[in-house]
Amino acid sequence: MTLDDIPALNAGLNALATALMTLGFIFIRQKNERSHRTCMISAGVVSAVFLVGYLTHKALKGAAAGAGEAIHTQFGGEGTIRIVYYVMLITHVILAMAIAYLVPRTFYLAFKGRYEDHKRWARFTYPIWYYVSVTGVLVYFFLYRWWPAA
Repeated sequence: MTLDDIPALNAGLNALATALMTLGFIFIRQKNERSHRTCMISAGVVSAVFLVGYLTHKALKGAAAGAGEAIHTQFGGEGTIRIVYYVMLITHVILAMAIAYLVPRTFYLAFKGRYEDHKRWARFTYPIWYYVSVTGVLVYFFLYRWWPAA
């Protein structure tokens, strides 16, 4: 595995987390608490592994960059798609910072058996976490597959 492989791996982890969150949502709607718990804990673990991979990629890319070189990946799109990308990216980053608190707090409430509090927090946390996970995959495709910088 090389440094250039990490973004694709991270996108795959985000996609897996999204699938697990979707299943977890379906299971809780069906009152299948055991399967819900399994999927959501798995989504949390996958998201944590993603975060380690993301931070590792940034650290390694920074270490490999020469003085004055940018460590972020340039977006190659022009015109309207550039605006779409940056709006998505900004909302993704801001909400990702929020879920760094919201997800552990929501998990904590469930682990403590405070299910009514957990449900109240999850109604707010889940759509934000889901958005961040989906847009994480989209950011990868925008940057590396659909509009890579020249």
